[in-house]
Amino acid sequence: MARRRLVYEGKAKILYEGPEPGTLVQYFKDDATAGNGEKHAVIEGKGVLNNRISEHIMSALNGIGVQTHFIRRINMREQLIRAVEMIPIEIVVRNVAAGSLSKRLGIEEGEPLPRPIIEFYLKDDKLGDPMVTEEHILAFNWATQQDVDDMISLALRVNDFLSGLFMGVGIKLVDFKIECGRIWEGDYQRVIVADEISPDSCRLWDARSGQKLDKDVFRRDLGNVTDAYAEVARRLGIMPEAGAKPATGPKLVH
Repeated sequence: MARRRLVYEGKAKILYEGPEPGTLVQYFKDDATAGNGEKHAVIEGKGVLNNRISEHIMSALNGIGVQTHFIRRINMREQLIRAVEMIPIEIVVRNVAAGSLSKRLGIEEGEPLPRPIIEFYLKDDKLGDPMVTEEHILAFNWATQQDVDDMISLALRVNDFLSGLFMGVGIKLVDFKIECGRIWEGDYQRVIVADEISPDSCRLWDARSGQKLDKDVFRRDLGNVTDAYAEVARRLGIMPEAGAKPATGPKLVH
């Protein structure tokens, strides 16, 4: 691999300077973290699966007019993406009570919510990504009112699409997280979906058994993460069968 300028390295991905102006190369690592980095492991093959699943979802979103930063997959671990000005807010959409919502409000995990609930979290590892309100976002100028409106609209459209996509393959979309960024088209600014959408950023349960097929497998020591992610990929038609080895790339851990 030719030497490339590293732009940013996070817990699960690395961004490199892209081959053309306004582009980046997004590399998916095998690292898995939980508890704001307190729990860490390297899980062979996880990055390959997240790259393929995120490619599949982002391409589908682009296809229905929900603009994302995804351009194309380069190889088993890398994507070519548009460079965007990231908004330092995580947008979480919840359809079913789980995780921190259940703990905060005392709602039994698995309880369907009366409507999708949108929450905002400030992206700051040192602070533990605290939950914030729209008032905080506007008061501290993390985003404009138009940005917030656009992020909410995008989140709800993504929720509608993902809920149908996953239910069609027997998976319940419990909740998910997206991040957004700004791009400019001439003098016009647009907010688009960025980062990734994968089992790392979604809670996915088997619609019948309730089996977890997401990062909670790692968080809660429920089994093999790559088996769970590979099952999601298999159902989406990305892999021929659960646990199958990709055509190229590292061997998955069983």
